[in-house]
Amino acid sequence: MAPLSRVPTTDYSNDPYSWEGATGWKAWRCLRPGRGMYYDIKRRAPYYWSDIIDGFNYRTFAGTIRIFFVNLLPALAFQLDMERNTDGYFGINEGLFASALAAVVFSTLSCQPLTVVGITGLISLFNYTIYDIAKAQGIGDLYPQFIAWCSIWAAITHWAAAVFNWCDYMRYITDFSSQSFGMYVGIIYMIKGVQELIAQFDDGIGGEAGSRQGGYLACIIALVYWFSVYSLENIGGTIYSRNWLRKSLSDFAYPIATIWWTGFSHLPGRLADTPQLRIPHTRAFYPTTDRSWLVDFWNLPVKWVFVALPIGILLTLLFYYDHNVSSLTAQAKQFPLKKPAGFHWDFFLLGCTCFIGGIVGVPLPNGLVPQAPVHTDSCTVYQDVRKVTHEKDDEPDAEWEQHNTKIVEAVSVKEQRISHWLMALGFIGLMTGPLLDVLHTIPRSLFCGVFFVVGWGSIGGNGITANLFYIFKEKQFIDPAEPRLKMKNSRIAYYIMFQFAGVFTSVAISQTIAAIGFPVIIISLIPLRWLILPRIFTEEELLILDAPTANADVVLASMGGQPTLPEVAMAEQKRRQQYGDGENGQSSSGYSNGTDTTRSREGYKDEEEEEIGAEKERRKKEQNAQPPKMTGQERD
Repeated sequence: MAPLSRVPTTDYSNDPYSWEGATGWKAWRCLRPGRGMYYDIKRRAPYYWSDIIDGFNYRTFAGTIRIFFVNLLPALAFQLDMERNTDGYFGINEGLFASALAAVVFSTLSCQPLTVVGITGLISLFNYTIYDIAKAQGIGDLYPQFIAWCSIWAAITHWAAAVFNWCDYMRYITDFSSQSFGMYVGIIYMIKGVQELIAQFDDGIGGEAGSRQGGYLACIIALVYWFSVYSLENIGGTIYSRNWLRKSLSDFAYPIATIWWTGFSHLPGRLADTPQLRIPHTRAFYPTTDRSWLVDFWNLPVKWVFVALPIGILLTLLFYYDHNVSSLTAQAKQFPLKKPAGFHWDFFLLGCTCFIGGIVGVPLPNGLVPQAPVHTDSCTVYQDVRKVTHEKDDEPDAEWEQHNTKIVEAVSVKEQRISHWLMALGFIGLMTGPLLDVLHTIPRSLFCGVFFVVGWGSIGGNGITANLFYIFKEKQFIDPAEPRLKMKNSRIAYYIMFQFAGVFTSVAISQTIAAIGFPVIIISLIPLRWLILPRIFTEEELLILDAPTANADVVLASMGGQPTLPEVAMAEQKRRQQYGDGENGQSSSGYSNGTDTTRSREGYKDEEEEEIGAEKERRKKEQNAQPPKMTGQERD
C-alpha cells in the first residue's frame, strides 16, 4: 500500500456511500446490511501502510507520552472507584487489561486509530449500579456471570447496529448535544474527584487522627496537581521563554506533574510519616479476586440471562453515543485531517471488545470523550504566527500604532497508528511485577487531581460555559464583529437552558439506582435539537449558536454525508412558498436535485448570514478555539 502522498485523492463530498436519491427498499438502511462497514474498510485500507510510516516523528512520540498518562491516570482512578463499590471485584489489573485490549484492537484494526478507547467514568457508574441492582435482587454472588451476559448482549446489539448501518444517525450530532454531553462528563469527573477525597477521610489508615491528617494532605496534593497540569498545558499558548521549552512543558505536563507530586508525597519527615492511601498491590497478570480470567457465564440461570438483555441494550445506547461522539470530537472541524473515517467498522470492533471484556471479567472499554480530542491535538503540528494590526485613536493628531499578537494555527495532523499501539504496550508492561510496584508508590489523592484536570477540561472549554459567561459581559467592551451581539441575552440564556436541562437531569439520575437509564436522556438530546429547537429559534440564531460537531467531508463520508439542518430546510420551504419555485431558480434547483446538504445552503444565504459564518470562522481561528490545550508548536 502506498504512503499517503501517493494515495489518489478522493472527492469525499461525492462518496459512493450515500442514501441521497435512493428509492424503494434501497432507501432503508437496515435492508442493505454491511454496506457501511464495506465502504469504511474500502475507504481506509489504502492508507494502512501510511498509518505506520507517518508515525515515526517527534509528534507521535510526544503524543504517545501525553495520551498514555491522560488515559492511564483516569483509568486507574475509575478502577479504584469500581473496586470500592463492587466489593473488590474490579481492580487495577482488570483496568490495565481492558485498556490494553482496546488499544491493541483499535490501533491495529480500526479505521479511526486516533480515537482513544479505554475506561470511562460512565462504565464505572454503569458497573457498580448493576452491582447494586444484583445485590438488591439477592444475586450478588452471581454478579460476575450477570454482568458478563450484559456484555454479551451488548456485543450482539453493537454488531447489529454496525451491520445495519445505524451509525449513520450520528451525523445529526451538533455542538448542542456534544457540548451537553461534554459538560455532563466533566461534572461527573468533578463529582468523582470530590468523592475520592471524601474517601481519603473515611477509608484512611492510621486511626481517626491518621485519617484526618491523610485527608488534609490528600486535598493539598489533589489541588496542586490540578494547578500544575493546568498551568503546564496552558503555557504552550503563551509567549514566555522559547518555543521549544513551551512545547516540551506542554507536551509532558502529565508525566512531569505525576512524577513530581508522587515524589513530594514521599519526602522524608512529616509528609512521609503522614498516613496516605496508595494504589493497592496486586499479582502480576492475575485478576484482583481469586478467580480465572474466564468467567463461567454459562452457569447463570436462564431467567437472569434474559433479564440482562435490556441492560445490555442500555449499555449499547451509552456506547453508541459515547464512543461515536468521542470519534467525532477526535476528528472535529478544528483538526485538518486528510484520512477518511470509519464509524460502522469501528463500532463493530467495539462489539468485539465488549464480548471479550465480558467473558474475561474486565470493565468494557469505549471511546473517551475528554481524552479523544487530546490525542488528536497531541498529534497536531501547530505553528506560531505573528499577527500585526494597526490602531489609531479618535484624536485628530493621533498616529497609527502597531500591535503584535500571537496566533496558533493548526498546520497538519500526524494521522497514524503507532501512538495507540505503543500505548497498548505500555499498559501490558504495567501489569508486570516491577511496574506494579512503581504504581503502588502513587498516592490515591493524585487521582483526585486527575479527575479535576480532566473534568475541568470538559467544563472550562465548553461552549455552554462560554455562552454563559458571555451573557454577563458588558457589551460596550465586546468586539463589534462578535456574532452573538445580534441576539438578545435572553435568547442565548433560553438556548443554554435546554442544554442545562439535559445535563442536570442526567447528573441527577446518575446519583440514583436508576443511573443505568441516563443514556436514554443523553440520546434524547438529538431529536430535541432536530425537532423542537428549530421551531423555537430562528435560522439565524441557530446559525450563531450551533454547528455540526464535525463537518469535514473526509469524516462525514462514513455516515452518508452531511444532512440538511432542519432550520435550513424550514427556511428554504418558507422561501419557496413566499417567492414560488420559479422565482428563486437557484433555490428550487438546489432543493430538487437530491444534494440538499448543508453546503447546498450556500446558495440561499443572504449577506448577513454569510457575515455571521465568516466571522465565526475568523474568531475561532484567532482565538485558537480548540477543546484541548494548545502546545504552541512549530512546524516539524
